[in-house]
Amino acid sequence: MKWQPHSAYWSSASTFFTFFLTWSFCYSLFPLWLNQTLGLSGKETGVVFAINAMAALLIMPAYGVLQDRLGTGKQLLFALGILMASVGPFFIYVYQPLLESAFLIGAIVGAVYSALTFGAAVGTLEAFIERVGRQHSVEFGKARLWGSLGWAVATFIAGGLFNIDPRLNFAFATGTGIVFILCLFWLPKSTSQASSKTNKVGLSDVLALFKLSRFWRLSVYVMGVSCLYQIYDQQFPIYFASLFSSQEEGNRFYGYLNSLQVFVEAGMMFVAPYIVNRIGPKYGLLLSGAIMAIRMLASGLVVDPVSISFVKLLHALELPILLVAIFKYIVAHFDARLSTTIYLIGFHLFTQVVTTLLSSIVGELYDELGFTDSYLLLGSVVTVNLILSFWLLESTGPTTNQKPAKMTGG
Repeated sequence: MKWQPHSAYWSSASTFFTFFLTWSFCYSLFPLWLNQTLGLSGKETGVVFAINAMAALLIMPAYGVLQDRLGTGKQLLFALGILMASVGPFFIYVYQPLLESAFLIGAIVGAVYSALTFGAAVGTLEAFIERVGRQHSVEFGKARLWGSLGWAVATFIAGGLFNIDPRLNFAFATGTGIVFILCLFWLPKSTSQASSKTNKVGLSDVLALFKLSRFWRLSVYVMGVSCLYQIYDQQFPIYFASLFSSQEEGNRFYGYLNSLQVFVEAGMMFVAPYIVNRIGPKYGLLLSGAIMAIRMLASGLVVDPVSISFVKLLHALELPILLVAIFKYIVAHFDARLSTTIYLIGFHLFTQVVTTLLSSIVGELYDELGFTDSYLLLGSVVTVNLILSFWLLESTGPTTNQKPAKMTGG
């Protein structure tokens, strides 16, 4: 059977939808679960996030190299599907009891599982489908919007289920994980180009990345802007819920708001490719970073539920532009064969490095200074790094027909 673009599109869309549906059921309210159900402090919650990031940091490079060698082979994705289908029993019968009885051991075990299933896996899945899209004329952003819809649908349900019993969310996640496995059978198989021996990625190709100045220029943006933003967003649900008269009301409204935000985000996923193609990937990254900085600074200035809700919705504008721009920037400036490795190392892996180093520190900052002052501090640092990135990132023109740069020179 010959795979047509519409078939590749809908198979990619359904895979994204079920993956993010499962991830959202587990992690959209994860900070609230740690804080309200398990009673962890801001510092302890930061430790959990830091160890999660460290595990993803160690696993992600292996995922990237393995998937680049597989091309569009789906063996790794099927392994992820099995882990996703097991997520409910793991959280209920392994992770929570360990965190309550042996915190450090539980944090480590949970981090390894989280990284294998979601933290390191999401970049692998996104890069896989982006590659399939290039082979079958499917725009990545238009397929990725279904991931946002999946997250939104689960989040809309998760807030109410959390107030009844948080374990219900984990049970739902197992069900959607099984559906994810079924969706993988629908995805296109490897093309002859992807399986060609001359296109195989070797260790020397990966090591050559670290000799490229343009790789490190991109990394400044990733670590100084995108990474700090993600650390800011880790415990935002706790701050949001604290602005309501009761935790239950805050949890419920956060679920509704997060769902609305991701529905808007899905619409932006459709629009983002047009924006980035018009202004170029460099300015797409800078525009995304500017929205991040505005949201962080605004979070430190507003203190009522209505205003903070509007601030939360800014994420729906930032993320689609970032995801589309980062892939187009990689394809424009690097060898496209290494797109998965570059995305995982240059974007996700460096994110995990910074998250590992700073999550517990920022968590303690929340305990000591409070959320608002901490947000103002983080937002100021991101603004400075964004200005620096303006000079470091390389400009490109329209990206539609652009050829990738070769892996020689800086």
